[in-house]
Amino acid sequence: MLKIEERSSLTKQSPESERNSDGRPRLKTPTLLEFRQDEDGHWIAVLSCGHTQHLRHQPPWQSRPWVLDPAQRQQRIGKSFSCGWCAQGPDNDSLMPH
Repeated sequence: MLKIEERSSLTKQSPESERNSDGRPRLKTPTLLEFRQDEDGHWIAVLSCGHTQHLRHQPPWQSRPWVLDPAQRQQRIGKSFSCGWCAQGPDNDSLMPH
């Protein structure tokens, strides 16, 4: 009979696991820096916190008609933007020191 050895998973936080690994200071409320498009043509918001967020207009599930209008996108540059990643708080309980 073969003995199966299980290896432990990550035991300490590494720079690769950090959400803000580029070292930029975190702001309380991120701002929208720019927009770009992915390979499927969907718009992505680039935020000052270092995160990105897809912004799709796919009614009735996602109603964001403003992302289709270049002038309306431009008006949102520099404004505060709620980041879903930042709102989650600490990375993950499994990466926290015990």
